[in-house]
Order: sequence, then C-alpha cells, then structure tokens
Amino acid sequence: MESALILLTTPTGDIGRRVLSQLLTAGASVRVIARNASKLPLNPALDVVEGSMADADTIARALPSVTRVFWLPPGDATLPSPEAAYGGVSKAFCDAVPGSRVTHIVGISALGRGWPKPAGHVTATLAVDDMIANTGAHYRALACASLMDNIGRQAEPIRTIGQFFQPTPANLKLPHVAKADVAQVAADLLLDPEWTGVETIPLLGPEDLSFDQMAAIMSEVLGREIVASELSMAHFGQMMRELGASDGMAQAYVEMLTAKNEGMDHLVTSASRRDTPTTFRTWCACELLPLVRGVTATDDLGACSLSPRSSKPFEPSSNSAKCNDLPHMPYPQYMRIC
Repeated sequence: MESALILLTTPTGDIGRRVLSQLLTAGASVRVIARNASKLPLNPALDVVEGSMADADTIARALPSVTRVFWLPPGDATLPSPEAAYGGVSKAFCDAVPGSRVTHIVGISALGRGWPKPAGHVTATLAVDDMIANTGAHYRALACASLMDNIGRQAEPIRTIGQFFQPTPANLKLPHVAKADVAQVAADLLLDPEWTGVETIPLLGPEDLSFDQMAAIMSEVLGREIVASELSMAHFGQMMRELGASDGMAQAYVEMLTAKNEGMDHLVTSASRRDTPTTFRTWCACELLPLVRGVTATDDLGACSLSPRSSKPFEPSSNSAKCNDLPHMPYPQYMRIC
C-alpha cells in the first residue's frame, strides 16, 4: 500500500518545525512549502516546494499526491489586517482542496468560538477554520490557549532586568499550553488519521495560571526574582506598531488580548487536559532557562529532565544566579506576541 504523503506548511516556525521533526522521525513521507529552503534541515527524504503558501501556483505544485495537510498561516504582522494574514493566505489552498486527493487536514486554531465581540486574530483564525471545514475534507482544528512559549520571546528583559510584560492583570488566571504539546497532538493526528468529520480540539495545558504565579515559578527555576509587569492596552498597541505591525494587525492584537482578559479563553470548561501535560515549570526548566543562559533550548521536551515523559531529576545550574550581574536593556524591542 502506498504511504500517505503529508504536506506541511510553516516548516521553520516554532510549531511547524516541531511537527516536521516528529513526522520525519516517524518515517513519514513529507513535503513542505517554504520560502527559503536553506532554513530547513538537510534530509533527503524531505520534498521541498519553494514559494508562498498564499500563492495559487505554489499550492498547485505542492498538492499532487498529498492526502494529509498541516495548515498554519504564519500571521504576518506586516499585512494590513488579520483577515489578510489568515483568510487571505488560506484562500488558494481552500479553493484547491476539493479537486485534490486531500482527505485530512490538521490546523492550528484558537480558543474563542462563540465569543460575541471582536477578537482580532482569533476571529480571523476561526474564519479560516470555517473555510477549511467547507472544503469537504476531514478537519481537526487545534484550538490553543495562550502559548506559554511566547514568554520566551522576552528572554532578554527577563535576563537583564528580571521582568516580563503583558497587557493583562497579573492576578488573572488563564490557560497556557506548550507548543511542544500542540505539535505532538498535531503529529499524532497526521500520522494516524483514524478520524472523520470536522471537530475542534481545545488544547488548554495542564492548569490555569496567573502571570504572578508564572513569575513565582520562573523565579524558582531561574534562581532570581522575576516580576510580571502589566502594560496598558494602549501602550501595548503602540508598542506593536513600533515593532513593525501594521495598524490593522496591532489593533487585532489589542482586540485579542482584551477578549482574553474579559474571559474568552474560559468559554471552554470541560475539555480534557490529558494531551497537554507540560507544566509551566517544566517549560521554564526545559526552554526558558536555556534561553536566559544564552544556549539553545531543546525542542524535544521528552528529553528534558522535568518533562512528564522523563523520570530524570532536574538539577539547576548555579549560573542562573549570575543574571543579576548583566547590564540592563530596554524591554520593548524584545516584546513579541504571536
């Protein structure tokens, strides 16, 4: 029997590269769409189609013989709106699926179905779910809570001034999920698609935490005091513009985080958390600690000492105590939300 050919998008992104690694490790036949093939791992088994996933010609070259797809628009912050960044990027693909051999699609989505107010990036992402659902393919939308890994994009201010910044009350508890767990769920679905129909799978992480609680955990793991500092939403929006986001995308970030602050991520209350076991403490030890030390974090949390999939004890390094000796640097240039 001919093995299934899996098409993977955004293969160099934080989630996509993890899914790609798992698929290749499992011996799957994989094709990727990439703008720059030089950023991909050297693997003779990997079939690369260079181009943009938004381009109809690129999609036409990528889809032959493909039966399963991992779909993840990168959410380019320089585009004029979230509708352009998500729906616009996905249109050529959704138009092509009905005439292709594609039977199963796994996409990265967000919590928020049923939220009555504008939610920026979430609203646009859910619209893509509807587009894919209307192609006739079987579809699983992985509705992610906030990604705890995004805090790693503030490794520099954490290292230099002992702070991280969010436009969210520091005592508000929210669900947070690790990208490694999201990638694991996606890879499992792509490798064994014994599922049919259209369904949303909420990925909530193991527990709800406030940013104050996260700061306390970070302090314990890093060996120094870390403080969660709240930004005003207006300051946050302006900062995103200064970092290169278009006005429309910056406003979409504000709408999304405002909705989260108002309870959007708590619309789902009964979902299982079994498939997203990585705790924030585990993530800090396995990924944030190496970032703060200036070394490469592992993408394989199963190999990490604090992982739920490992029994090895974690031994903190005394080097973390030296963070206080490093020069202070302004935080805004390190702030990213994606």
